[in-house]
Amino acid sequence: MRKSFVFKMAFQAKIKQTIRLATPIVVGQLGVMLMGLADTIQVGQMSTGAAESLGASGMAGSIFFTIAIVGLICMQIVAPMISKAEAEGDFTECGNLLRANIRVAILLSVVTMLLIGLAGMNYDLFQQTAANKALTLPYLALIAVSVLPTFLFSALKSFTDGLQKTSVAMYITLAALIFNIIFNHIFINGLGPIPAMGLFGAGIATLLARIVMTIALAIYVFKVADFSKYLAKKHVHAAANVLEKTILKIGIPSGMQGFFEIATFGMAVVMMGWISVTAQAAHIVAINMASLTYMMATGIAAAGGILVGADIGERNRPGIFTSGNAALVLSILFMGFCALVFFFGKDILVRGYTQEASVIAIAVTLVVWGAIFQLFDGIQAVSLGLLRGLQDVNIPTGITIFSYWGIGIPLSYYIGIYQGVGAVGIWMGLTASLVCSSVLLSWRFYARAKSIDLEALKVD
Repeated sequence: MRKSFVFKMAFQAKIKQTIRLATPIVVGQLGVMLMGLADTIQVGQMSTGAAESLGASGMAGSIFFTIAIVGLICMQIVAPMISKAEAEGDFTECGNLLRANIRVAILLSVVTMLLIGLAGMNYDLFQQTAANKALTLPYLALIAVSVLPTFLFSALKSFTDGLQKTSVAMYITLAALIFNIIFNHIFINGLGPIPAMGLFGAGIATLLARIVMTIALAIYVFKVADFSKYLAKKHVHAAANVLEKTILKIGIPSGMQGFFEIATFGMAVVMMGWISVTAQAAHIVAINMASLTYMMATGIAAAGGILVGADIGERNRPGIFTSGNAALVLSILFMGFCALVFFFGKDILVRGYTQEASVIAIAVTLVVWGAIFQLFDGIQAVSLGLLRGLQDVNIPTGITIFSYWGIGIPLSYYIGIYQGVGAVGIWMGLTASLVCSSVLLSWRFYARAKSIDLEALKVD
């Protein structure tokens, strides 16, 4: 009886701790997603060319995030590492991880911009319409410039998140969101001497917002907050350079998990384009809604990974299981609630994006499928976050590849294109991939948490 009581108290404490950490992360990630959402809504409200601009923004966004996700997740993997070092009392390691992560951010931003440029040069391979290409390429070139500030912000955020100061990035992100919405209105529709730029204007607003975010967080970390025990120059040593290789060794495979998932949904955008412009626009609306809740799930995942990192630093195996249980329970409850909102509020939600009847008719049906896979999407997202806290990257990457490209894409093509079911068929395949990944990744977390060597953590 006493053992059960102690377990219950520990679980409740972890739930509260996870909520405390996850809430600012969720709100911050929501703010980031709302920037893209604001672009979509404000572009969708244009009096002419809304459907074409929505399709172009979806293509550009898919290319951007498919390539950039590797670098973003690579830097986010540092947060659990900093949490572990903090729990061990190794403040020198925390500061060196930050410095190494900034250098990795600069390196990966250059590589990412080159890859985005290469994708733009070969855009014809995506077999989109000439009108789509004309709208997509200028917008893609503009948001590619935002890679550097985006990556630097992620590196700085990993430091503050790892020290469990998750509210800092949240406040900065929300301020940048307001900035983005105001300037979206100015640059999309025009104001005074500023001409209406449509989709390209939305890209300008987003770029400026990302630059402001990065500058603000850098000022906080290096000038405002008292992080002297982590950042004192006397703590810098040669091992800091070695950490860059460690971050890349763990981060790149972890980033590839995100790449194969994002690439799956990016390929779905391409296949929607094969069906019709209307189907593509409807898909963008529905996937934006699903992505909104997914970002919230990844916030819970990030908090769970940070707590798992701290448990490792404290050599607390039961704590690892409790942290995982707490994060998964919160995800299931939250995503279940979102599924109900999607199902019963689909008509109102879709009309908030667009007024085109043909787009609404398809999008409403897709949102129903979005409601179905919400639960599995949350489980797989949190499981990945927990596994990153354990620095377990290679096998989860294999699971991701199998689920999305061994099951999801083939089924989507077969049902949606080959069998002629259309947009709904593509979403059936996506749902199957999420079911598979959620089952396998959650199983992997519990198996790894049971067997991991806490004294000599290894990546396998």
